[in-house]
Amino acid sequence: MRPSTCQPPIRSRTSGRGSIRPFLFWLGLFYGGWLTLVIVGSLWGVIEAHWPIAAAMAVGSYFAGSTPMGGGTVGFPVLVLLLGEPATLGRDFSLAVQSVGMVSASIFIFATRRPLEWTLLKWAMIGTIAGAPLGAAFVAPHVSDLQIKLLFAVIWCSFGVMNLVKLRSIVAAEGITATSTGFDKEIGILIGLLGGVAASITGVGIDMILYAALVLVYRADLKIAVPTSVVAMAFASLVGLASHGALGSLDGAVFGHWIAAAPIVVVGAPLGAWVVSRIPRTPTMLVVSALCVGQFVWTIVNQRVGGWWLGGALGGVLVFNLVFHLMHGAGSRLSATHRHLHEPGSRPPI
Repeated sequence: MRPSTCQPPIRSRTSGRGSIRPFLFWLGLFYGGWLTLVIVGSLWGVIEAHWPIAAAMAVGSYFAGSTPMGGGTVGFPVLVLLLGEPATLGRDFSLAVQSVGMVSASIFIFATRRPLEWTLLKWAMIGTIAGAPLGAAFVAPHVSDLQIKLLFAVIWCSFGVMNLVKLRSIVAAEGITATSTGFDKEIGILIGLLGGVAASITGVGIDMILYAALVLVYRADLKIAVPTSVVAMAFASLVGLASHGALGSLDGAVFGHWIAAAPIVVVGAPLGAWVVSRIPRTPTMLVVSALCVGQFVWTIVNQRVGGWWLGGALGGVLVFNLVFHLMHGAGSRLSATHRHLHEPGSRPPI
């Protein structure tokens, strides 16, 4: 029998059935506050005027909770490409709506004790605390509207291609490769820095980067990789939103879209997290990958991208996937090194 190249998670996993009560308490708290805000502010007309984004986020929030894609992956192209809003509004809306939807999904994940890679997640969060404010202050102001659109499209197209190419091994993985705490720290902080900067520019990014590291390098089970990426994106959304708010760079039009979409995503994302644990992963990931590649084509056509910009976008997808290929190779070597070194109750050094 061929030995497994993946190890069961040790300290990173939670276990047990948990309780749904904390999540229900959160829902009651949120809807009470939302309803009070709407009634006191007489905002029913605002909600009615922004119904298209609320309808779009009914789909987007499901994918936010069931995949490593943030809700902004649907919200951004709908606002920017379909409704013609500026890319900065798409970014700010992504951060704002994920600060509710993905936080809600995270609370559900915690309450139901889904397995998480806590060590890597912790260091990624620490990196995000630095990466997102730095990106918001020093990078995002110098990125043009078209550049934001193309960066968003390239990131998610690259993710979609990676999933299609590596789908079989990603879906088949069980457990997680054992590593040292020092290795987790270095990788986690790097993920947080890069992902925080990406989120400050496009509204998404850290979820894809962390997910890629988990499934390609750590060979993590999707039951671990997806919830961990959801929690990371929730945290990055909060930090990114706070950073842009503190800098006064939030688009004022975000609130109308947010107040309409928030009551949808607060249940849609947790619903996605619940449903995906009960259905086969392969169909979901195929749909996600198709959406990621499709939005890239949509962006190129919608923005009439050609010449050097088109070459740069295609080159970006190739570069990302070259990095993913190298990460996959590193994961093969890592798992081969540690499959005979694993001892219950410990994570051997690299």
